[in-house]
Amino acid sequence: MASQLQKIEGDDSVLLRVTHSNLKTFSSDVRFSLQTTVEGVKDKLWRKCGTSVNSMSLELYDDTNSKISNLSDNSRPLGFYSPLDGYRIHVIDLDPSSVTSGGWLEDTSLVEKYKISDEDYQKRDGTFRKFKEKIASQNPSAFELKISDNHMEDISTNIKVGDRCEVEPGAKRGVVKFVGQAESLAPGFWVGVQYDEPLGKHDGIVKGTRYFECPPLHGAMVRPDKVKVGDFPERDPFEEDEI
Repeated sequence: MASQLQKIEGDDSVLLRVTHSNLKTFSSDVRFSLQTTVEGVKDKLWRKCGTSVNSMSLELYDDTNSKISNLSDNSRPLGFYSPLDGYRIHVIDLDPSSVTSGGWLEDTSLVEKYKISDEDYQKRDGTFRKFKEKIASQNPSAFELKISDNHMEDISTNIKVGDRCEVEPGAKRGVVKFVGQAESLAPGFWVGVQYDEPLGKHDGIVKGTRYFECPPLHGAMVRPDKVKVGDFPERDPFEEDEI
């Protein structure tokens, strides 16, 4: 006990790993003074993870991931529990209506996205589209495409209709449905891909021209340098849930 009090009275600090019950990807190394009370520790953590002090319960684990104690007395200094560098504080959020609950702070797919129609966007002033139209009207050559008709033809020769492929960015998988020039698009060669999942923009029709057939929102036209062909089977929809 005497050595413990001596440690508390010194100007020591400790570097602890912090994890959170609701935020599975949250992990942070935080330095604490051993003289800081448990309530002070909670206040510091509130600013980092969003869980309120009154809704926060803390657990202390050693570097072997064994639980040492609950930091249940807000008035005690952190040094009372004898934490060492590399130990872990686990934050438990007791509030079911907390901003950290539900996973939406980590999974942006749960957040409703704002969308604007093309018609409403066209009505707005000061947009990049309006700026580009103004520049184009003043200097049409500024936006002329400087791409040859055989652009990326050499790359496309290694890509065949029916090939399984993976498309960047995003490592989206699918099957090649079209290879060639596309008059409704920019000069050069294009690859039409049917994605395994609805990650595309169309059903094979681009600017009024059908280049291939696929289900809605499964189609994409991309440059050959974005396509890698090979043994890319469809992903197991459950593989991301496996540990």
